[in-house]
Amino acid sequence: MDILTYLLSHFSLKAGVFYTGPICGVHDFEEDTTQGHVHLIHRGSVKISGPNIPSAIVINEPTVLFMPRPDKHRLEISEGEEIQALCGTIHFGYSQKNPISDSLPSILAAPLSALTNGVQVTDLLFSEAFEQPEGRQGTLDRLCEILIMKLLRHGMAEGLIHGGVLAGLLDTKLSKALLEIHEHPARAWTVANMADAAGMSRSRFAEHFNRVLGESPADYLTSWRIITAQQLIRQGMQIKQICGEVGYGSASAFNRAFSRKVGCSPSQWLKQHTDL
Repeated sequence: MDILTYLLSHFSLKAGVFYTGPICGVHDFEEDTTQGHVHLIHRGSVKISGPNIPSAIVINEPTVLFMPRPDKHRLEISEGEEIQALCGTIHFGYSQKNPISDSLPSILAAPLSALTNGVQVTDLLFSEAFEQPEGRQGTLDRLCEILIMKLLRHGMAEGLIHGGVLAGLLDTKLSKALLEIHEHPARAWTVANMADAAGMSRSRFAEHFNRVLGESPADYLTSWRIITAQQLIRQGMQIKQICGEVGYGSASAFNRAFSRKVGCSPSQWLKQHTDL
């Protein structure tokens, strides 16, 4: 199974490059609300730190840095020096809980030399940035998305994914149950029939699921149903129809579950996300 293609069919990857060029001094990036950051260090030395980065990282070679969650962080360049860099935002879909970013460490970094064709993609990025051709912004964004895909691939291959749905889908037993849950969210799921789908005993499945994904099967099922509902809401489907699609017997039961997970009603959520 091509796990990344599978997940990205549910969660679109959208990059927004907002700066390319030289950087010097200290730059703080405040906590965002819905999107992470990517920094591509093309040339020079820089230190990156932040409250959710376990220890400061010093970069001395061409490297791509990805903070998948909207965390505060800082770039520091030594006095009298500068780096050549690209900075952008990364957005996976529009749900508050994102299975892709939730599966990743607080920072995912790799030298460009470790990514297949990473150097070539970077050279093309900076060529587009400085030559000012037609369609420059759109091309920069798409190339940045390609680079992040390559970084995610690298993270999976190198065992850098330690939790969340990505880890679950990489698990030969849990993946069977997860795929069934994803494809049939409306089914009357119990831990017992999830365990049957995985070919495991109920108790072993529940313990293994919690250890790998960091939450119970029931909590994950609710989260996936709400994520699916958010996609349907964005598509214009009525709440009464959505209830049946995601396994709720009534609009009131669905609205309660939605509010518990998201913190607001479906209509309020839609107003907040109409432009995303």
